[in-house]
Amino acid sequence: MGSYTVYQVDYGKKIKIPIGAVTERRKTERGNNFFDLLRFARTKYAKTPEEGLRITLGRTKINSKEYYLIS
Repeated sequence: MGSYTVYQVDYGKKIKIPIGAVTERRKTERGNNFFDLLRFARTKYAKTPEEGLRITLGRTKINSKEYYLIS
């Protein structure tokens, strides 16, 4: 289980803009967990099909058991 950051890609400026997060709740790998989360993020955050093509997930998986202190 963990969280992935959802990004909207701006291909003109070549940057990723964070717009949200999705949480993986499956405890076992089923072979297509990442692509299922990507499909869910595209349906949740995209208003049009064109916006859906610009949505991607962050490559790093953030475990929910790890804590970060920001000072």
